Amino acid sequence: MTARILVVDDLAPNVRVLEAKLSAEYFDVISANSGPEGIKKAESEVPDLIILDVMMPGMDGFETCRQLRRNPNTRHIPVVMLTALTEVQDRVRGLEAGADDFLSKPVNDVALFARVRSLIRLKMLMDELRTRRLTHGLDETLEAPDIGDTEAGRILLVEAHEHSAKRLKSYLEGAGHVIEVADNSEEAIAKARREDFDLAITAIDLGGEDGLRLCGQFRSHEPTRQLPLLLTLEDDDLPRLAKGLDLGVTDYVVKPIDRNELAARVRTQIRRRRYHDQLRAMVETSVSMAFVDPLTGAYNRRYMMAHLERKIAELATNGGKPLSVMMLDVDHFKRINDTYGHAAGDEVLKEIVRRINASTRDLDLLARFGGEEFALIMPDTSEQNALAIGERLRLQIGDANFDVPNSSEAMKVTISIGITSTTDSEQDSGQLLAKADTALYAAKQTGRNRAVPASTIDLPPPLAANG
Repeated sequence: MTARILVVDDLAPNVRVLEAKLSAEYFDVISANSGPEGIKKAESEVPDLIILDVMMPGMDGFETCRQLRRNPNTRHIPVVMLTALTEVQDRVRGLEAGADDFLSKPVNDVALFARVRSLIRLKMLMDELRTRRLTHGLDETLEAPDIGDTEAGRILLVEAHEHSAKRLKSYLEGAGHVIEVADNSEEAIAKARREDFDLAITAIDLGGEDGLRLCGQFRSHEPTRQLPLLLTLEDDDLPRLAKGLDLGVTDYVVKPIDRNELAARVRTQIRRRRYHDQLRAMVETSVSMAFVDPLTGAYNRRYMMAHLERKIAELATNGGKPLSVMMLDVDHFKRINDTYGHAAGDEVLKEIVRRINASTRDLDLLARFGGEEFALIMPDTSEQNALAIGERLRLQIGDANFDVPNSSEAMKVTISIGITSTTDSEQDSGQLLAKADTALYAAKQTGRNRAVPASTIDLPPPLAANG
């Protein structure tokens, strides 16, 4: 994962240390030596994350963070505050100023990189939702309303130790939240499937069960895939934290847990969840039938072209992250229609869209390109990673038979895939699609039911593949 990070600190040695650490992890680092300069660079450079020192002369980190949050051009950039202050009230003050996280010096590298990667993943998702709003023609300034600090949430608390569960439950209920408690993974998953929660808090140790495994289960089930996850752990568990963040944990708190810090972190997570839900709802309600294929529910070609051109333009400021395009075509689709009827062919197309959507990220966009051909736009995805995704989709479609309407018969369906990738913001969208389509043609010509990257073939103009 590559990203651009702005470090704001008045002490040059601190900046150099952070720059060295972050650069070693392949992040692009820019710096500012004061709060006002940091605000200006945040507007002009549009970083993916800001690391902000608290103790600076003039405008301190708290005020800098508040101004970043009031500015519509920077309010969505995640902020991690760093300080030598160790009091809990200082951490809480930072969170209440609008920071997404607050780390004390000397900074634990594991904790730092875990926070950075988690917040960057979250920003990518939010950026994608805002991009889709712009593609729909909505004004960028029409943001979802702020969620008040006193808004109560429904929280699932997963804790195997009765004493800890009672204490945390009392903390959370004291802040006005509604709490459901589970003491094992099976009960937690069952509750999460039956009820809607704004947040799940789970211990990393569930009385012999691995809390990280539960986090992975939350992320693998559709009803809980977007549920914020707050992990509670001991200092000794910090080396496992990076794995937790990779699994989708969105925040953590180290024991012994302070009531006020927990309240601040919970409030931040619930506010973020509500904002995400409202932004998604705004996107969904703004998508008229002009942008959606009525048969499959995928986006149509018109919408996909506008979206692709916007994602290509964003390559100029995204720090060299690649954009991949995948073209997918159903093999021998005419034979399916001739053998089983057009109703069966329609069901095949709808089921293919369902399987692809279930196996791709929210920030990927699937569109029906025409007939039985689809396009998948994948930001921040190299050709090599896109090829791995293509192979997974090919197997998920080809390995499980498709039902025939009004019949006990089942049919086998396969797809062929062409893939290309670019980092060039001057790339013509039509030429990029043509490269993917030519790779798709090569997949058809070499036996079908395969994925072919454009980089492995010569690229003459694409020809009709005849199914």
